[in-house]
Amino acid sequence: MADIIVTNGEEIPGKKIIKILGLVKGSTVRSRNIGRDIGAMFKNIVGGEVKTYTEMTKNSRDEAYNRMVNEAVDLKADAIINVRFTTSMVMAGASEMLAYGTAIKIS
Repeated sequence: MADIIVTNGEEIPGKKIIKILGLVKGSTVRSRNIGRDIGAMFKNIVGGEVKTYTEMTKNSRDEAYNRMVNEAVDLKADAIINVRFTTSMVMAGASEMLAYGTAIKIS
């Protein structure tokens, strides 16, 4: 993957935005499975972290992030600013993880 600056800030210290290339995004939709649900049900009784869901969420975030960065690389961007993550339920048991930001050229 190319070197690209990614930040949730509106600017990059010491750099000037010379062109806004547009919105870039990456998403993935993941669904639960029966094995995870059974484990989560037991964890719900005794309390504590549901590690299989934590891992699934981490993997979803990483995939959405990588897809966003790849879209920016395709635009020949130097950086992505105002990066955000959001999630939404697509259907019962399946959620989308979305990463998005503004691709820019800097000097």
